[in-house]
Amino acid sequence: MNTIIGGPGGADSNGGGPDGAPAGAGDLIRDVTTETFMTEVIEASRDIPIIVDFWATWCGPCKQLGPILEKQVAAAGGKVRLVKVDIDKNQALAAQLRIQSVPMVYAFFDGRLVDGFAGAVPESQIKTFIDNLITQAGGTPEDAGPDIPVLIAEGRAALAKGDEGEALSKFTEVLEHDEKNDEALAGLARCYVIAGETEAAEGILSELPEEAQSNADVQAARAALELKAQGAAAGDAGALEQKVAAEPDNMEARFDLAMALLGNGSREAALDQLLEIMRRKRDWNDGAARQQLVKMFEAWGGEDPLTIEGRQRLSTILFA
Repeated sequence: MNTIIGGPGGADSNGGGPDGAPAGAGDLIRDVTTETFMTEVIEASRDIPIIVDFWATWCGPCKQLGPILEKQVAAAGGKVRLVKVDIDKNQALAAQLRIQSVPMVYAFFDGRLVDGFAGAVPESQIKTFIDNLITQAGGTPEDAGPDIPVLIAEGRAALAKGDEGEALSKFTEVLEHDEKNDEALAGLARCYVIAGETEAAEGILSELPEEAQSNADVQAARAALELKAQGAAAGDAGALEQKVAAEPDNMEARFDLAMALLGNGSREAALDQLLEIMRRKRDWNDGAARQQLVKMFEAWGGEDPLTIEGRQRLSTILFA
């Protein structure tokens, strides 16, 4: 895109943000038209990075993205501004900037386009987008706040190592800066599950918005919660171990033992029992052991060493 919109200047007459902007957002968030684009975006970007949200009233994803953008811009504390362009009311501007679908987000600094993305992306990605923009404008990582994706990755890694204390610290740090971060809330729920505080975990998960339910971290937390409940209902592990020793081909007892071991936190022993069912009679109970293994891998996460080992052992059995 080589052409920059021209036209008469002048600030947006409403002097404030669009409907739905965070309280106190003031001039950080406002509507812009074709006539005010040059002043409000191109010229203003010589002093501060300007994010442009191209949207439409009929666009569902726009309604998801807009409030998140506004929230993160407000959280940046004046280091960036957000302007919103209704493409239906500003068709000439949208055409000149080659906006073919919405939502579309552009970032301008020093009078030129420097970054952008399309679609309703996760909030963590928006935070990174804004942090990078602040850095490009001469800010420092400290100015931009903590690196949320890195903290979440470190929290996941800590869970994979079984260090829920470290994981709790990482996810809590994220939530101190972004209290509605889906990945961090899901990670916090997993920490609660490990600690046996299932009601607290369920409370967190039940309050997440509907669009967050497809998030992989949220699904992993729900799977962990379900496994914890299954383990609690499975019975006494010691008694089940004796029963399995006396009846090695009793798949139901072996399955219950796996669940009881899982409930006690003996993940590797539970994995061994389910894999043994697969080795002895893989189609038992319509493949219940395999289904349970898949749920366990989902709950533990793909980076967990036990997930990696378990998947390898399962593949060896399936393709033997």
